[in-house]
Amino acid sequence: MVAETHASEHIAELLVHLGRAAGSEDGSSDLTPAQWAALRFFARANDSTRTPSAFADFQATTRGTASQIIKSLVRRGLIVRTMSSTDKRSVRLDLTSAGRALLAQDPLFSLIGVIAALPAADRARFVGTLSHLASEVASLRHKPTFGTCLDCSHFLPSNSGGSCGCMAAALAADQTIQLCGSYRGPSTPYGEHHGRP
Repeated sequence: MVAETHASEHIAELLVHLGRAAGSEDGSSDLTPAQWAALRFFARANDSTRTPSAFADFQATTRGTASQIIKSLVRRGLIVRTMSSTDKRSVRLDLTSAGRALLAQDPLFSLIGVIAALPAADRARFVGTLSHLASEVASLRHKPTFGTCLDCSHFLPSNSGGSCGCMAAALAADQTIQLCGSYRGPSTPYGEHHGRP
């Protein structure tokens, strides 16, 4: 039992350490880790999820903290606010060309490269396990879980991409790999993964 507890603590510590080490700056930019996380989020999220509140939920932070991060990126010209055409109280956040150019220098690319070198089966098991952990922690904290359509129980695949059963909307192929705040994980055992490796 002691060994099992130690192993669980060790895995948790490694995950936290890996996240910090992979996101640490190499001196090429003066963005904070939270600002990098915001750029990544708004680059990967679908239209309905590119909102300040969804970003706050994704980062597990307060609305106030998320708002300050967003304001700093807007001031720097890296993201832009767009008012919703259907709901004037709602705003969508998009990367500018400068934001996309900076994201091409993301310090996370070193970790992405290391992961890409793993065998496909290992990557598939790894993403399944990590998705399960993220869902469980979010559930314990009564927070939403984020994921992509390809791994979502609302997703109905088709030749052209698919459709979302939750939003009752057709999805193009490139939309199926975007982050969504309406995500619901499939009811499969952890470690199994039916999306991309």
